[in-house]
Amino acid sequence: MVVEGATVMSFVAETATMLILGPILNMLGIGLFCWLIFTLSVYALPFFVALSVGLAAVHGAGIPGAVLIAILSGAFTLVIGQTAFAFTRSAILRAIVAAAFVVPAAVAGYYVGHGLSQIGMSSLLWRDAFAWIGAIAIGTAAWTRMTMFAEPVRPVDALPNGPQPALTASTQQG
Repeated sequence: MVVEGATVMSFVAETATMLILGPILNMLGIGLFCWLIFTLSVYALPFFVALSVGLAAVHGAGIPGAVLIAILSGAFTLVIGQTAFAFTRSAILRAIVAAAFVVPAAVAGYYVGHGLSQIGMSSLLWRDAFAWIGAIAIGTAAWTRMTMFAEPVRPVDALPNGPQPALTASTQQG
């Protein structure tokens, strides 16, 4: 009789622990996943290029060679894209380079939002709404990360004599 009572008490203790610890760990896991998605959003295009080049190189270079070629092509894509964005002065070219990185990230954000919304929603309308919200949020994060380290285009640098000094009270009075 004592053994059955101890078993019931341990079952109750384990169940209470799972009910308390389960939601906390689920929220931490989903939070970590979302943080990774926002952090890695800029790397959607280099990952796509690396995957495509690696799969194309498997038959000729073998698996180790394909992995090396994929890593090099993804890194090359990232470096070329960020360098082109940083050194281009034209706003149109910057927008084109940034869009090349943002569009794959937004597509990935759409599918992440759609996948996460399928977990707890039955309405197709709300699933699509959350998927589009995910696409916009991830695309915005990719745009922000892409433009974070670039020097802003300043029209003052285009003046023939360089930037003009600011007017102060002493120069205004005479």
